[in-house]
Amino acid sequence: MMDSHKQLFFLSFLPLLLLLLSGHMGLQLTEAHLQRHEMNYPPKMLLVFGDSYVDTGNTRIDQAGSWKNPYGVTFPGKPAGRFSDGRVLTDFIAKYLGIKSPVPYKFRKLMLKQLKSGMNFAYGGTGVFDTSSKNPNMTIQIDFLKQLIKEHVYTTSDLNNSVAYVSVAGNDYNFYLATNGSIEGFPSFIASVVNQTATNLLHIQRLGVRKIVVGGLQPLGCLPSSTALSSFQQCNSTFNDLIGLHNKLLNQAVTKLNQKSKDNSTFIVLDLFDTFMSVLNHPSTNNIKDPLKPCCVGLSSQDFCGSVDERNVKQYKVCDSPKSAFFWDLLHPTQAGWHAVYNKLQTTTSALRRLRY
Repeated sequence: MMDSHKQLFFLSFLPLLLLLLSGHMGLQLTEAHLQRHEMNYPPKMLLVFGDSYVDTGNTRIDQAGSWKNPYGVTFPGKPAGRFSDGRVLTDFIAKYLGIKSPVPYKFRKLMLKQLKSGMNFAYGGTGVFDTSSKNPNMTIQIDFLKQLIKEHVYTTSDLNNSVAYVSVAGNDYNFYLATNGSIEGFPSFIASVVNQTATNLLHIQRLGVRKIVVGGLQPLGCLPSSTALSSFQQCNSTFNDLIGLHNKLLNQAVTKLNQKSKDNSTFIVLDLFDTFMSVLNHPSTNNIKDPLKPCCVGLSSQDFCGSVDERNVKQYKVCDSPKSAFFWDLLHPTQAGWHAVYNKLQTTTSALRRLRY
């Protein structure tokens, strides 16, 4: 995810970048072109790859965020490795499939009885390529699964009756900007991120997974780190327009993968952009107030949610009602926010329904 300083840098070059991307914007949804193919029975396992939008405990305890107070205050009541006050997208997808939320890879040897529900390989701060995070990128995450297959933790039958969810939420772009990537080269870098994502999806399929779902990029211009400039009152529409190239190329890549697949609906795109926007544009429907304002913020520009000083005194404040906020911190939704997204996905798209077929 992008920190506020890099986003300010990025936003200053948006007019130029928009010119570079002219003619390449727009979303192309693939759902109308995908045919359903019913499985013998509903999937029994969920495998998760990606970043902080789906990480449920893999990130190290000594890293900022998910293992620090007040993260986890809503669920389970204490920090537990989720970048939110409670449940994240992984938990809701597992709920939809009727299985337990998959075990974080880090705890696989401590929770053997729960391995049958799948495994979560996602680490906060990571991307399809290496980022500033020292956590394993997505290729390495997939290698973790390969090793478990070699160790006979999961069988061919297990994989054939599983669903994989892949989250690519923007960390690669943050790192590109942080390492002085050129604005002129940004469109080609977006293409390389999508190409690597498609390669990862194919690798997962070749391991035997029947259904692979990848999240489209959410509206980065609506994250509190972007809307702080407007006192959390307005999304940066110019920034959001840029997300169109990533999502357009992702949809095109998934269409090509399905055309080459024996099953024409193996790969599915979860449209997080439109879903986020729908919830944010109609907050009262989900009992959300101040939809762009984060619930947990630092007391100063140098502080962030979870910050403490040298005396271990907290340097952040939390809103009175996290369940009325969409965003938890500068980058991540609350449990209520994710729940609203999940509800919208159930009622407005066929992507979730197709996980069962």
